[in-house]
Amino acid sequence: MAQRIVQLPASTPTSSRQGVGVGGEWGGSVLMSMEWARNDRSRGLIASWPQFGVPCGLFLANLAVLAFSQMSGDQFLAWGWRVPFALSIVLVGVGLYIRLGILETPVFTRLLAERQLDRTPMLTVIKDHPKEILLSAFARMSEQAPFYIFTAFVFSYGTGTLHVSRDFLLTAVLAASVLSFVSIPVFGHLSDQIGRKNMYMIGALVSGIFGFIYFAMLNTGSASIIFLAIILSLIPHDMQYGPQAALIAESFTGRLRYSGASLGYQLASVIAGGPAPLIAAWLYGTYHSWIAIAVYIALCAVITLVATALMTDFTGKDINAAGAHERRA
Repeated sequence: MAQRIVQLPASTPTSSRQGVGVGGEWGGSVLMSMEWARNDRSRGLIASWPQFGVPCGLFLANLAVLAFSQMSGDQFLAWGWRVPFALSIVLVGVGLYIRLGILETPVFTRLLAERQLDRTPMLTVIKDHPKEILLSAFARMSEQAPFYIFTAFVFSYGTGTLHVSRDFLLTAVLAASVLSFVSIPVFGHLSDQIGRKNMYMIGALVSGIFGFIYFAMLNTGSASIIFLAIILSLIPHDMQYGPQAALIAESFTGRLRYSGASLGYQLASVIAGGPAPLIAAWLYGTYHSWIAIAVYIALCAVITLVATALMTDFTGKDINAAGAHERRA
């Protein structure tokens, strides 16, 4: 995932909030949805909708690859894989059109009117809230690492070890992404009912256990069981990804929320998401057993459980008042 750190002049309203813009402005999209919520009892559900972009992107990407895999046949590795990447420029245009047409949230508008904006939000949040940034990143370990193992490493493992076709695996991941269309907002809503941290920690626990179940199902060699394992693999991810946006964003005060949430979220891509398929491949090549990969997933879950336990749960509480977190501190 491409990453860029941007510090724009504080003279414009939007740039005062814009500390980090990564992956389609995840932080901005979450804040735009969560801060427009009509009450404090539905932030988990409202903030889960931007997370909907992950299964949508996964679905569209795998659908495109599957289509061009069929069209290019043996030439897929030569040129077929390049076409979906070229077509993604259309989504860039759609995202730009939407971004240019939306209004700032009431929270930001109030901060602007009260002159409570920070000229260097990224530097300020690193100085004042390093704990929240690090906990947000470590809380994503059992969501990020397994996700990339279940949606990326599975292709090399499936074709090389299980000897199933690439198109079969693409179809299975497609089906899993469709299920996530429903499960992500459902778990976001459940976090509003039982507490953000409770829902998230249940998901981390399930994720740590499911790694063993997942690989055991894959190694049965049965096409139907392999297909089912891949479909189910995103459920533990969604149990965390649904409430995650609100959990992370609520950890930061309004004037620093954009930069703080984005930094914490994207730091996990560096320490958990990006390296996960490479670590999984190294573990399998070294130990010649899927158990090593399942143990790695379980260790990620332990890290997430500890980090989440140390976070503050703001479920149902008013976080939109300017300076709310400073008063708490």
